[in-house]
Amino acid sequence: MKAAVFHKPGTITCDNVDDPRLQKDDDVILKVTATAICGSDLHMYSGGIPQPRPMVMGHEFMGVVEEVGKGVTRLQKGDRVVVPFPVACGSCFFCRNELPTACEHSNPENYGPEGGLLTEKGGALFGYTDLYGGYDGGQAQYVRVPYANNGPRIVPENLTDEQVLFLTDIFPTGYTGIMWGEVKPGQSVAIFGAGPVGIMTAKSAILENAGQVIVIDTLQYRLDKVQQLTGCEIVKWENASQAVAEIREKTFGRGADVCIDAVGFEPERNLIDRAKSVINFEKGSSKVLEACLSAVRRGGIVPVLGVYPMHYDNFPVGQIFDKGIILKAGQAPVHKIIDKLFDFVKDGKVKLDDVITHRLSLQDVAKGYEIFDKKEDGCVKVVLDPWM
Repeated sequence: MKAAVFHKPGTITCDNVDDPRLQKDDDVILKVTATAICGSDLHMYSGGIPQPRPMVMGHEFMGVVEEVGKGVTRLQKGDRVVVPFPVACGSCFFCRNELPTACEHSNPENYGPEGGLLTEKGGALFGYTDLYGGYDGGQAQYVRVPYANNGPRIVPENLTDEQVLFLTDIFPTGYTGIMWGEVKPGQSVAIFGAGPVGIMTAKSAILENAGQVIVIDTLQYRLDKVQQLTGCEIVKWENASQAVAEIREKTFGRGADVCIDAVGFEPERNLIDRAKSVINFEKGSSKVLEACLSAVRRGGIVPVLGVYPMHYDNFPVGQIFDKGIILKAGQAPVHKIIDKLFDFVKDGKVKLDDVITHRLSLQDVAKGYEIFDKKEDGCVKVVLDPWM
């Protein structure tokens, strides 16, 4: 089959690889009909998240069930399904407590309670390094889906692939920011990052009747896109102090009720920022999170959706304490909320496919990664067709 294979930072190519096989009784094999490149994939592409061996990429995918393990009871051949990006068993302590990203069974080689840099990680993720389970992803013509009685959701015939594809990750991730932020009707929400997750976070804030939605980014074309799709207010980031000052000005000087980090550890950085990272043996930067802590009001909430794989020097614990900030971070618990979000899509309350700017063949995956990474050609979201 054809698949997008990571070889080394900066090199992801469409290769011919072996078809996946059923390995356990509750596996299914999907024929992938649509898949997408996610901002998290760029962390591997940049080398920010290490991966020593070739691996099939992709955790945003859907398709048609091709083969069914003998222990699968919820699906049958021919079912069209969308698949949450975390790999979760559905039966362990954490899965029973609606924390699928902490699944105790899906990542046996590297799982543990510590949450260390290179060991004792959480549950597995599709196509996202050996540290997170080593499962091949869905940027391919076929993919093995374990724990098929727990994850996949059947898609109604009247919905297209593109209408539901982002139930895999970016819509649940964006909604998680609003859920963790405990956003109430009329509140102000500032979202740092106007990429796909930031856009979905803005859409989610509107679904929950936020009174004011402000989106911050360094790139005008992305700000224009999110404003076009949601009607939100926008702030162009020139530097942290300026962005925080504008948010405070828009929120009676107090700061926003909720500030959401939808960027993570690889924001755009100047030479000084990069030098600081080298001196402190850090990858990336925590400057967006630090801006959120400044821009949120006293007693506010800061949900962190962007990935942070490292520890960072001079983290402002004193500021968190003095302002009484609630901080919540992690991967989105997709299994917990996907059915609710599916209803939003079915009922026409939210449109997801309007973030797509590029539709490419899987064979053009190298180009897709390049324009998404470099933010060229107005790129916001790339969807790949494995069969073009």
